Amino acid sequence: MKIEIYSDFVCPFCYMGVKRLEAALAQFEHNDEVEITYKSFQLDTNAKRHPDKDIHQLIAEKYNMSYEESKANNENIVKAAAEVGLSYRFDILKPNNTAMAHQIAQYAKSVGKEGELVHRFYKGYFEEGADIGDKETLLSLAQEVGLDRNEAEIMLNEKTFVSATLKDQADAEAIWIDFVPYFIADGKHSISGAQSIESMLRFLNEAYQS
Repeated sequence: MKIEIYSDFVCPFCYMGVKRLEAALAQFEHNDEVEITYKSFQLDTNAKRHPDKDIHQLIAEKYNMSYEESKANNENIVKAAAEVGLSYRFDILKPNNTAMAHQIAQYAKSVGKEGELVHRFYKGYFEEGADIGDKETLLSLAQEVGLDRNEAEIMLNEKTFVSATLKDQADAEAIWIDFVPYFIADGKHSISGAQSIESMLRFLNEAYQS
């Protein structure tokens, strides 16, 4: 069974959703028959760094809420993440454009390192304050999981995997995916959002049995 995951590296619910899927897979009787692959999805293709604003202010402006409301909502997300063993650090987040990160993830997929790279990017961004849009930071994280830094840099410079990222984004739009995470099993069964572990397990069983 093949599970495709549409996600973005600056999406807190994506990281949580992936962790909950993994927890469900640990309970899934046929987990040795499951293949997971990631699909590129940028929540904001025009995103950029805002060194003069923290994440609470950016969220407040985006959703037209007060700073206090934004901070309270983000604190709830941090608590939810902790329930699945994640240590979100919203105080050190550096939101940025994820285009390069998705290109490196596509490269990682081509050499069998996709899962490790995706997890490293998530951890780097949400738990360590890594700038997910900074080329040197991304290359260093990629090198940590065994990717060839020089090859990754050449790939970025030559825009080798830009078309693959754009295709994923277009595929998402074609099936009306407008938020992530979004999980599709064998191209026909889907579940969206950072659902509970129980819901994820039910999704796996229903997809496998069909």
